Amino acid sequence: VQLQASGGGLVQAGGTLRLSCRASGAILSEFNSGPWEWYRQAPGKQRELVASMTSGGSQTYIDDVKGRFTISRDNAKKTVYLQMNSLKPEDTAVYYCKIFMYSSNYWGRGTLVTVSS
Repeated sequence: VQLQASGGGLVQAGGTLRLSCRASGAILSEFNSGPWEWYRQAPGKQRELVASMTSGGSQTYIDDVKGRFTISRDNAKKTVYLQMNSLKPEDTAVYYCKIFMYSSNYWGRGTLVTVSS
């Protein structure tokens, strides 16, 4: 089982990006168990939880991204997304997905998001 993250890139402030994280090799029932989470790590800072979603549909976000970021998933594609709108330079970081499957946490390799001012 691997998590394949994609969608990062360079964008101007105010722009949008959608990150994707596909669970390759996972069976659907395991992918559906959740929770699904997105983290980020900015240069010189600790990794922080940005958004999470439970199997019951509950979503949580850090204050910095509330109203701008949305976590969602497509079960059929076994993919979790992070829609990022109104991006700010302080959103610049490597973004990681994490999914709980097979009684373990699986991490994606990270995708770099750079927001220019």
